[in-house]
Amino acid sequence: MSTTQAQAAPVATTVDARGQSCPGPLVTLFQAMKGSQPGELFELLATDPGSRSDVPSWAAISGNELVESGSDEHGFRYLVRKA
Repeated sequence: MSTTQAQAAPVATTVDARGQSCPGPLVTLFQAMKGSQPGELFELLATDPGSRSDVPSWAAISGNELVESGSDEHGFRYLVRKA
């Protein structure tokens, strides 16, 4: 569990999907979100370049909120709040 904060809410779970290709990061995130409570914040770490379009699209379709996204030399990072 991470102590990273976004909009004053702690990250409930960090999902490390680095090294997975599409649709791996989204499948791994979805599995981690099962059974969680609405409002919980998830950090998704990915290296798949496709996640740049997949994660925002999935969040919009699923009703979850993409709070933040970014990248660095290690890959991509997304914060997603469960609806």
